[in-house]
This record gives sequence, structure tokens and C-alpha cells, in this order.
Amino acid sequence: MALDMHPSETFARLSERSADYHRMAVALDWLAERWQERPSLDEAAEAVGLSPFHFQRIFTRWAGVSPKTFVSAIAHAEARKSLEAGASVLDAAYDAGLSGPSRLHDLFIAQEAVTPGEVRRRGAGMTLRYGWAPTPFGRGLFVMAERGLAGLAFSDGDDDATYADMHRRFPAADWVRDDQAAGQTAVHAFTGGKGPLPIVLIGSPFHIQVWKALLRIPVGETSTYGQVASWAGNPRAYQATGGAIGANPISLLIPCHRAIAKDGRLTGYHWGLARKAAMLGMEAVQAAG
Repeated sequence: MALDMHPSETFARLSERSADYHRMAVALDWLAERWQERPSLDEAAEAVGLSPFHFQRIFTRWAGVSPKTFVSAIAHAEARKSLEAGASVLDAAYDAGLSGPSRLHDLFIAQEAVTPGEVRRRGAGMTLRYGWAPTPFGRGLFVMAERGLAGLAFSDGDDDATYADMHRRFPAADWVRDDQAAGQTAVHAFTGGKGPLPIVLIGSPFHIQVWKALLRIPVGETSTYGQVASWAGNPRAYQATGGAIGANPISLLIPCHRAIAKDGRLTGYHWGLARKAAMLGMEAVQAAG
């Protein structure tokens, strides 16, 4: 992947948002458990031990919107009814009284699956470059194959555990540290790059079917696990589909966070419910109408 590094100030702003996410992690975890209650600014600030002024300032710098607007996008009572009926989180933004959401950028993805033989060899014969870089959702581990991005994971302070989790997916590959390439990929993905961001899908044929089905869920919308299973060609394979969603190695860009329970609950996410709520909330208020 030949990607040009953006100006250093762009990377610095991305680093600031990454740091802000970690400062807000406790608040996001708290909101993820109570989003249906539409908690007040004072309640959220008290939960993290900050004054309402400082909480609002840091949260708004990270999300680009106030905590109230963010929570309204995913927690409005009427929006929950819409979610239970399979409607979009984008509708929730309008139900919450927003004048209209806007998108900061598009994530263009050019997907290419590896061969079944490469999957069976568990990465043998492949060189994977990996490195750490900031993202709006905390510190990210980027794994890059020759043809594109093969993995994106997040760390909440235990980098070794995050690396081990990703390494076990492709244990026979040759892993090479390359933080510069990770930084270039992060800037491309989160601040807008020229042309599509290529990704490489490394998994079984069924897993790849499910991951491609997830790509059908537009930014700002959600779908149930049953809908994803149907799109993947196995409407009754709920458990297997859930396993494939959980095995997704490219967090966010393959949007497994947009899969929700039939009753609208934000159920399990490999990188934490707080991060799932953060992703959905961010997309709800930034999606283009």
C-alpha cells in the first residue's frame, strides 16, 4: 500500500482525539449501560469525577457534538422502538430533534479475500506489517498485508494482550513491526485519504460471507444478527453468524459494531460495549442525510 503521510498536524489532531477517547472511556462505559435512560450531563460528569464544564469540553472535542446530542442519537425513547423494528440509528438522530446529521468523511473500502489455501496455512508464506497508531476510539493496532489492511484492533492499556489476540489469528505469518505504515493507514482511514482504503479479508468462506454482509449496513444504521445471517445466505445460522461476527479481525471498517440484538440492545462486542456505543453514537450524528 503506497500511502502518503498527511501533515504532522493532522496526525497530532488524531492523537489528541485518541487521548480524549481514553479520558472518556469510563464515561462511555457508563453511558453504554444507561443510554436508554438518557442520563443528564450532570449525572454523566459526576460518574467520571469531572465538573460538567470539563466533561462537556473534553467530550465535545472528541465527538464533535455535546454529550446530550451524542446520547440522544442512540437513546431517544422513540428511536428505541424504531431500532426494535429494524430501523436505522440515523432515524434516531432525527427523532431526537437534530436538524440533520453530517458525515466527517466516507470510509471507502476495496475488499479482496485471500485464497482458501492461504487461510488453511494460517498465514504461512505471508508477511504482515503491524504497528500502533492513534484512532478516534483509542490506541489502534494496524495489521497490513501486501494487498491491504488485514487487521484493526484496539488497546485499552494492555498492548501485549491486544497483539497476542491478533497474532493468534495468523500465527504462521512473518510479523514485522512498522509503526510508520500504521500511522499512514490511520490517517488515511480516519482523516480521509485519496482513493479507497484497500482491505484484505482473511478467513473461512463462511466468515468472509458474513463480513461482506456486514458491509451492507450503511453508516448510521444498524441491523439485527438475524438480518446479517440472512444476507450471508444462512438465515437460520444465528450462532455461527454470531461467531463469525465476533471473529472479525478488521474492527470498525468491517462494521460488526452495527449488528445489534433483535430487541435493540447493544449486545457483546469484542472490544467492549463502551467502544461499540461510541462508534454507533459517532456514526449516528455524523452520517450524511
